[in-house]
Amino acid sequence: MDLKHLHTFKVVADTRGFTKAAEQLSYAQSSVTTQIQALEEELHTRLFDRLGKQTVLTEAGQKLLPYAIKLLELHDTAVTDLTSSLTIPSGTLTIGAPESLAAFRLPAIIHAFTQRYPQVKLILRPGACRMFRNLISMGDLDLAFVLEPELDETQLHCETLALEQMALIAPPSHPLAALERVDTLDLKDVSLLHTEPGCSYRALLEHHLASQRIYKSSDLEFWSIETIKNCVIAGLGISLLPLVSVRSEIESGKLIRLPWDDSPCRVATQMVYHPDKWMSPALQAFINLTRSEAASWR
Repeated sequence: MDLKHLHTFKVVADTRGFTKAAEQLSYAQSSVTTQIQALEEELHTRLFDRLGKQTVLTEAGQKLLPYAIKLLELHDTAVTDLTSSLTIPSGTLTIGAPESLAAFRLPAIIHAFTQRYPQVKLILRPGACRMFRNLISMGDLDLAFVLEPELDETQLHCETLALEQMALIAPPSHPLAALERVDTLDLKDVSLLHTEPGCSYRALLEHHLASQRIYKSSDLEFWSIETIKNCVIAGLGISLLPLVSVRSEIESGKLIRLPWDDSPCRVATQMVYHPDKWMSPALQAFINLTRSEAASWR
């Protein structure tokens, strides 16, 4: 049934006349008559009786009226809901981020966002940065944060938020802590604690070591940055991590930052999304808030 015809039917029922209905709807009376006739033909029944100057509902019309009211109300509710969602952030955002960014860069953004936009549900998916680019391309993520060398993507929008300093960390008692300058060759005989495979700065470090003909088989591998930090504090070895993830331990004296040139392993925190993805109010609000917060990272 045409909602326009149902609306006209309801107005005729409310005003008890075709002429009054036409005046209220700003239609020609013939248009009102045509719409009611079309509705009667579709339902194979008569909806109104004209009794002198009175227009009254038939039994079929009386049965139809509550359905017409419900359908029109449902239509209005749907329109209101959808149009409001185009201006007020709502719905769900699925965001990918590696552990280092999820733990040390995003909490302030997520807290501020959830306070401002409680109608938006945030889903944070952990994983490797290279996986996120594929998920963005397939539409499985709305947005991702990656910690990699600055990307030169043609298919994705990649926005650098901050160039991250790296820290080669050790316990204060480590032999390398006594050196004024740590050379890469000094890392040949020390135990390195690595993050999981697929981590960009681990790959950069391994490539840099290989360029110096340093090949290590005794290094340890962990999935948790917190575990790595605690193991370094306990004296199991040294590790390369983003400075932001170890700043508090360095400031408290639990760890030290070795005087090593981190330039071969520099990475950037970048925000990635598909340029053709519909920019919902929720996604736009999250991006805007991220840009604002990231201004303090630089």
